[in-house]
Amino acid sequence: MAPSKPEMAGQDDTATNLRAAPDTGALVGSRVVKPRGHLGLVWRRFGRNRLGVIGGVGLVLLCLLSLLAPWLTPYDYSGLDLTSASRGPSLAHPMGTDLLGRDELTRVLYGGRISLGMGLAVGALSTTVGATVGIISGYYGRKLDAGATALADLVLALPLVPLALVTGFRFGFSPLVVTLVLALLLWPRMARMVRAEVLSVRQQEYVEAARALGVSGGRIVARHVLPGVAGIVAVEGTLSVAAAILLESALSYLSVFMCDLNTNCFLAPGVESGVHSWGRLIGEARLSMPDQWWLTLFPGLMMTLSILYVNFLGDALRDALDPKTGG
Repeated sequence: MAPSKPEMAGQDDTATNLRAAPDTGALVGSRVVKPRGHLGLVWRRFGRNRLGVIGGVGLVLLCLLSLLAPWLTPYDYSGLDLTSASRGPSLAHPMGTDLLGRDELTRVLYGGRISLGMGLAVGALSTTVGATVGIISGYYGRKLDAGATALADLVLALPLVPLALVTGFRFGFSPLVVTLVLALLLWPRMARMVRAEVLSVRQQEYVEAARALGVSGGRIVARHVLPGVAGIVAVEGTLSVAAAILLESALSYLSVFMCDLNTNCFLAPGVESGVHSWGRLIGEARLSMPDQWWLTLFPGLMMTLSILYVNFLGDALRDALDPKTGG
């Protein structure tokens, strides 16, 4: 029995749709469903991770609070008010005041500019250098791999904090100097992790097939290697940010003791710009900790929250970028 004209018309329309858009997706019923792009799939995976969303939103919020500090607080950073000195948290001063009557909330918000800014800068620089070295070393190998591996091992063997302190004595502990030193000392771990992952990816059949077809090395790295190592880069990059925040705080804390021995007191990160980081604020309040607990509690709390948010974000990005994770 021959099909009726309406049925034939419907078949013709379906065939026309498939011919018009052969690569747009699968046919479901009478409509063509477009496949989700890679970025859309990553975003969907990330959105299902509640801790990752909390980490991302929290980190962005901390950065905004630090950037908008002049408009969020009515007090000047260095404004003195001896009549309000050494007061605990109140409505007028939510985080209390220090020995000179300076508002602690204002100082903590401004300190986030140094701690968060340097942490993010160090994470970005160390991730870029480490990932680049790891990909080149793992994919191209041979003498280049041996040289990069030896250099990474040498840097890993260096004492990080003492070397940073020596550099500070020589060039001064400005935020720029500390950022460059920490970035140059933190990249080897990223390079080693990425190199190991690249060595695994380059042995996959689809990479060997692309190489056999004459696809250039740069195209293979961009299309196959980078997506395979994106999860490792995301996790290690966030860990570098957290490590940089802790290391900068440790150096700032140590600089308080150094300033007691140095009349110039140029050693603390951020001193040159007139703003103290969270670690510096904690160091300055160490002697008054039993009586003025708020001077160490709130900078330490902000530091803890920032590192926690960064770790949440890194774990979520790892799961979202992992190609083995289901969509």
